[in-house]
Amino acid sequence: MINQTFTLHASVAALTLLFAMQISARAGETNIDGVEGFQDTPMLPGTPWHVHDPARPQPPIVTPGDQPGKAPSDAIVLFDGTSSDQWVDANGAACPWPLEDGCLLSSKGGDIHTKQEFGDVQLHVEFREPLPIKGDGQGRGNSGVFMMGKFEVQVLDCFDNKTYPDGQTAALYGQHPPLANACRPPGEWQTYDIAFTTPRVNADGSVKEPCYITVFHNGVLVQNHEAYLGPSGWRFLAHYDDHTPVTGPIGLQYHNNPVRFRNIWIRPIVPVK
Repeated sequence: MINQTFTLHASVAALTLLFAMQISARAGETNIDGVEGFQDTPMLPGTPWHVHDPARPQPPIVTPGDQPGKAPSDAIVLFDGTSSDQWVDANGAACPWPLEDGCLLSSKGGDIHTKQEFGDVQLHVEFREPLPIKGDGQGRGNSGVFMMGKFEVQVLDCFDNKTYPDGQTAALYGQHPPLANACRPPGEWQTYDIAFTTPRVNADGSVKEPCYITVFHNGVLVQNHEAYLGPSGWRFLAHYDDHTPVTGPIGLQYHNNPVRFRNIWIRPIVPVK
């Protein structure tokens, strides 16, 4: 009886903590024309917009073509539907995401990242947002692709689902909205094709030049050689550390939404001399 009472009290305490965290996460949130976001956050430099500003204009909607990418002969295949051996969890242990019907399913175990680190790369990722639809705004099919484990390209279901523009599908999270909303309906496969260059640093590790990224979402150019302000984060203005690395793993985010991933490959960019 004592053990049962302790378990009940622990469960109630856990639920209370979770509820408090949810309330805290929504504190300061505002709704403008049906879009939830924040206007008590820092201003993004060179713009009239706050970080996660719901008043920021929504990107135009573009219907994408239908041409999935296949790995070229010089690519490193990170996931081909048969094994998750190239991936580990945050502690370096075996990938906790289950394999289901040839897909990696972000359904448990936290974020994952590649065992191998990369510098300048071309990356191809395919993902599928969940059906049935659950949630709205940032709560619908949320995940992310992290270059160097630090610089996020947002994964989200933004098909008929508005959120703050610097947090929507293919945004550089908390920094730059995509040039267009090229989302397919949930349940259909989507693609990211990414070209990424790492930060250039001085001898002391300070950043001489930011990292840049170009993103095609379902074949539509949505980020055109855009500079990151720094590593991605929530509700703060990104900036570079004094000792920024120049290589890092590819990360996939767990956000309590069952997003599926397949056909992930990467090509290190080696300049021709």
